[in-house]
Amino acid sequence: MASRQTSLFSTVATKILIALTGLSLVGFLCVHLAGNLLLYVGPDKFNAYSHALITNPFVIPAEIGLTLIFVIHVLETVTLWWTNRDARPIGYQTSAWAGGKSRKSVASTTMIWTGSLMFVFLAVHVATMKYGAWYTTSIHGVEGRDLYTLVRQVFGNPLWVAFYVPCVGVTGFHLWHGFSSAFESLGLNHPTLTPRVLTVGKVLAVLMGAGFVSIPLVLFFMGSRS
Repeated sequence: MASRQTSLFSTVATKILIALTGLSLVGFLCVHLAGNLLLYVGPDKFNAYSHALITNPFVIPAEIGLTLIFVIHVLETVTLWWTNRDARPIGYQTSAWAGGKSRKSVASTTMIWTGSLMFVFLAVHVATMKYGAWYTTSIHGVEGRDLYTLVRQVFGNPLWVAFYVPCVGVTGFHLWHGFSSAFESLGLNHPTLTPRVLTVGKVLAVLMGAGFVSIPLVLFFMGSRS
């Protein structure tokens, strides 16, 4: 009995940790997307924004903290998925959607796979953008990195666009269920609150997905016309 209670407590604690780290990552994605949308304003604004981040003395501690949050989120999610898998070693022969008010969906049943794709994409994205080619330009009278040129160069390649679009689109798909699931894991279920959280989660998923997807597509077609 004690072992069962310990296991239940561990599962609940894992879900809470996944929820908190997940919501933290959602906050980061919102800020990240807002900064990336400056690409539409032009090179000066975007490079000034990226230069402010690069030269900020708190950027390294922030990156370390963000990395830890991401690693914890991934490890705890895999642990929970593996635990649930071991608890039901023989899968169902058929998979049927629950009826009524069930929140089961394609998004909810593929979270581990969409999350895995996002993990691979993040590694490629960081290697390409953070550690990619280093161009320089004048930013407020000092020499700084011309990240705008690198982004335009990357998204001028149709192969990169074909890779980026589905990968960043998966972000919205992951958030479709992940956002509301985080609130559920935190025990924030209420007849009035839950429908609003579901709506906010879906709107956020669409806006985030569309926002990230638009960048490679718009920059590619902008480049093809110039």
